[in-house]
Amino acid sequence: MAQPIKKRVSSPSELERYRAVRAQSMALVSTLSDADATAQSMPDASPAKWHLAHTSWFFEEFMLAPIFGDKIRFHDRFSFLFNSYYDAVGTRHERAKRGLLTRPSLDEVFAYRRHVDAQMESLIRDHSEALDLLDLGLAHEQQHQELLLTDILHLFAQNPLQPALKPDVNLQTANLEAAPLVWNTFDGVVTEIGHDGEAFAFDCETPLHPIIVRPFELASRAVTNGEWLSFMKAGGYESPQYWLSDGFACAQAEAWQAPLYWHKREDQWHTMTLSGPQRVNLEAPVTHISFYEADAYATWADARLPTEQEWEIAARETAPMGTFAGAGYYQPQVQTAADQNYYFGDVWEWMASPFTPYPGFTVASGAVGEYNGKFMSGQMVLRGGSCATPDDHIRATYRNFFHPEKRWQFSGLRLARDI
Repeated sequence: MAQPIKKRVSSPSELERYRAVRAQSMALVSTLSDADATAQSMPDASPAKWHLAHTSWFFEEFMLAPIFGDKIRFHDRFSFLFNSYYDAVGTRHERAKRGLLTRPSLDEVFAYRRHVDAQMESLIRDHSEALDLLDLGLAHEQQHQELLLTDILHLFAQNPLQPALKPDVNLQTANLEAAPLVWNTFDGVVTEIGHDGEAFAFDCETPLHPIIVRPFELASRAVTNGEWLSFMKAGGYESPQYWLSDGFACAQAEAWQAPLYWHKREDQWHTMTLSGPQRVNLEAPVTHISFYEADAYATWADARLPTEQEWEIAARETAPMGTFAGAGYYQPQVQTAADQNYYFGDVWEWMASPFTPYPGFTVASGAVGEYNGKFMSGQMVLRGGSCATPDDHIRATYRNFFHPEKRWQFSGLRLARDI
């Protein structure tokens, strides 16, 4: 998602932050075998090994090679193997065939990371003039940490053994109850949204621009699994009057009857998690639903999805309350506090807003201009972060985006209403 707003200069904290982000990626894969890290479960998901290599390629391609030249590259074919979608820097291996890359091995990818880390540490210490893209590179790696988790979950869900990435997680939430849903009222307003340029942001968060918003109400927490089950029992998946036409056609074609990973066992709903299969916690936020499902539920509930402008107005004065990746659960937790508003964490929230450029948006020069701008078509915005999002990665202006039928991310919903 884009070019830094402000240039940074080298400092000891830059090196510490670089090391911390890179170490976290390695920690996430510490229990994976080479086979675990190589397999690809679907074209949308990438192997863990590819994520580890691609994030290293990003630093090598956009920060190291421009300063030190091609002699700095670890392997002359890695640029082809681990380029994602940057047409300006050359051709690339087909996305749907990343799982066929049995070589390089996981150990070789680790060696590649060590090589890039050594060169990057030298760059950070000795070339402060070349750090314009450091913030972007670190934020990019954090995005891939989240994708790595969701892609591993999808991979493990295809295995009849239903393995766990973190089998030792003890949630201790069986007796917790979700806070009552409260409708927060917001007056109509002429204001501004977007990033103000005072720190790093992705390009799609800018520029700061004026908006007009009519009065609205926003739910204080996300929709729960129990509430979603009521929608299912009411025939929500079979009732076209609640659905957008494209959504109902997709639901019928894919035979959707429940959120992704839900399955019945002895008349009880269970779901696949990164701690293995578990009984669905009816009090926790529903997740792994598409925009189409979220929109249908909102219509059934006599409400609607919020716009991203409404969400940002509500969230920008609120401290993050929900669960992020740092908690180590990697699944949504029960939102229990009755006097708080859970605008952040646990699940990404589908917005009613399409992912389009803000007024005045310009694409950055060079290859990094391909980061977000060319994806501003046919996708919907999500806000707030999830249980797989790094804790320091999110902010009120952050815009995530996926195609409306996608379900493998930790995506849920919050309700809104007109006044």
